[in-house]
Amino acid sequence: MPMRPSCLAFAWLLLPGLAVAAAGHGGDVDPRIGTGGDGHTFPGATVPFGMIQLSPDTAMPDFKHAYKWAAGYQYGDDSILGFSHTHFSGSGHSDLGDVLVMPIAGEVKLDPGDPNRPRSGYRSRFDHASEVEQAGYYAVTLADYGIRAELTAGRRVGWHRYTFPAGKSAHLLLDLRPSIYDYPGKVLWSRLQVAADGTVTGCRTTRGWAPGRELCFAMRFNQPIASRTLYDRGDDVAYKGFKGPGNQPADHDAQNGRALVGVFDFGALRQPLEVKVAISPVSAANAVANLDTDGKGWDFDARRAQARADWDKALAVVDVDAPASVRRQFYTALYHAMLSPTLSMDVNGQYRGPDHAVHKASGYEFYSTWSLWDVYRAQQPLMVLLDPARSSDFVRSLVAAREASPFGILPVWAYQGLETWCMIGYHAVPVIADAWIKGVRGFDAGKALDAMVASATYAPYGDLADYMKLGYVPIDKEPEGASKTLEYAYDDWSLAQMAKALGRKDIAARFEKRAGNWKNAWDPRTGFMRARLSTGAFRTPFDPAAAGYGTDYTEGNAYQYSWYVPQDVPGLIRAMGGDAAFVRRLDAVFDAKIDPAHFRHVEDITGLIGWYAHGNEPSHHLAYLYDYAGAPWKTQQRLRQIMDSQYAARPDGLSGNDDLGQMSAWYVFTALGFYPVTPASDVYAIGRPFVGRATLHLSNGKDFTVSAAPLDDAHPYVGEVTLNGKPLAGPFLHHGQILAGGELHFRMQARPVH
Repeated sequence: MPMRPSCLAFAWLLLPGLAVAAAGHGGDVDPRIGTGGDGHTFPGATVPFGMIQLSPDTAMPDFKHAYKWAAGYQYGDDSILGFSHTHFSGSGHSDLGDVLVMPIAGEVKLDPGDPNRPRSGYRSRFDHASEVEQAGYYAVTLADYGIRAELTAGRRVGWHRYTFPAGKSAHLLLDLRPSIYDYPGKVLWSRLQVAADGTVTGCRTTRGWAPGRELCFAMRFNQPIASRTLYDRGDDVAYKGFKGPGNQPADHDAQNGRALVGVFDFGALRQPLEVKVAISPVSAANAVANLDTDGKGWDFDARRAQARADWDKALAVVDVDAPASVRRQFYTALYHAMLSPTLSMDVNGQYRGPDHAVHKASGYEFYSTWSLWDVYRAQQPLMVLLDPARSSDFVRSLVAAREASPFGILPVWAYQGLETWCMIGYHAVPVIADAWIKGVRGFDAGKALDAMVASATYAPYGDLADYMKLGYVPIDKEPEGASKTLEYAYDDWSLAQMAKALGRKDIAARFEKRAGNWKNAWDPRTGFMRARLSTGAFRTPFDPAAAGYGTDYTEGNAYQYSWYVPQDVPGLIRAMGGDAAFVRRLDAVFDAKIDPAHFRHVEDITGLIGWYAHGNEPSHHLAYLYDYAGAPWKTQQRLRQIMDSQYAARPDGLSGNDDLGQMSAWYVFTALGFYPVTPASDVYAIGRPFVGRATLHLSNGKDFTVSAAPLDDAHPYVGEVTLNGKPLAGPFLHHGQILAGGELHFRMQARPVH
């Protein structure tokens, strides 16, 4: 049962520096949204696309049971393990949780303890009433210690402020053992050192999602260290060499091992302890340089104000006029869409590449944390629209990663520069194509096209060898063959668009032909997309409801994947029998009566409306497909259904993993009234707005406003859409029309327009 906050805890809430920051869109952000249930977001402090995600961790269990804690924090927990500096936002698999620290008042215990046995270790109970979650700031009272903990962040530096109860000895414990998605032996090696000036440095190498990942750090305190003890708590190293200087843990200036813990003692403090920590994917020396450059001075409140100002500036790209609850959801979604990819480059330009070597960026910033199977759909197109300069750096980062890849291909799912090979497709290709088609410049388009072709023709990847020979991925050679055939075909189409724009007709023709390979997965007899065998026959037996490992599909089934032809929706409509038949089949997907237990073995398939699964990406474009079949009122109807049931302004307010901003980007686009069904084209499908007025302040200096009236429950349908006073010819909008500025107005009404 959660502890009630003590009077002491409430007293900390009145301390200077805890007042709510000045007005700005950052004030509409609620980082709690998505921290419960399947959202997998974190509540802690970060800045837009920053390297640091400084956040509380409530549990880091064994990876077999860690799904709920993919971001280290679950809202339903009642104790905190510590505060670590790296987290994914909304991922369905995980890692990180680097450089975990815990302030301790009084007796120090070296192990976390059992969350079900209070005070059995160094973890502490807390109450949500004592938490403050804001854009760029987090605070909580650690009830077992009476410590008020406050966190804020810069791009490469995390800032801590800990106010200890009077008369209690103050300690900071640094634990290099725990990790998100943990398991025995995950830490391959770690190093910890204390310099003569009190700077603490170290590195840790883990075998997690990305093999052999090394993360280094540098830490400083605003108070002198009275004493410190460096422990090696491991005994699983068979050969330890010869003993170094020092007979006791307190004698050591440095430690090496797989289970290092440092305890830093400060005595009884009369003022808060401040800690600043910089990280580096390259070296401890680079972490020190990051700290020296980005971590000057000791002014926590100024750093908090700067983090808030960074968020206010980033979020000011869109001004929304809507009720407070809607603004909270909208700006939290935009906030979540601006967390990744993350900066993965030190102040000297160095970064770690997929070859594990050190490289240097010149003239751009290197970003990583690429959940490409998710974010190519809406999160990256949203950045192209709102922040094209940063999108240029994103593209340059992808191309640079390809140049350093031992396989010569673009990232698939990478973080801190390293590849994980998670998910399917070569979806860096549509990210690059979408940026170029929509006018993003500042990168070498020829070099980018070469990288795209290399990725689409690397035979060992996902059985591209058979795909290039047969026109489909045979299920007897490669799992999930239907999904891979469909996704490869879309990626091929996006590559063709880039080649066409660059005048490379030979490449364009080659990949336009491959874009039609979706037809090889279509089975007209059953009316579903299916996987074929090497012989050309469809695999049998066939169950369109089957999902999960060993089936034809990736995180989905035939009901969900049979709509995945974003590059040729008219062709799909013809295959399904024309507009009326297409609409009936879409209706059947949404209206089916499905027991969620059907997908209990596939943890990512959540947010069900019939077979439609909003909690996972393959369904995200389905509601907009009615537009293509002449039934836009049904798009409007389904969007209302999805927005009402899949999003809420509460901790469990995301029906599925936010997937590094994709779920949130879907919300932002849909709230604005349009959506990129086919990234790498310049066309958006029109839905209906969920805000009364929104103005996009574009990078070219122009404003584009979306307005809707009357916008209420009694007027859920669009009567007419006008652009600068002139009716639109159909339910589609072009990117160039947005960039030209002006106003897109929706006249809402009670009845649908058939």
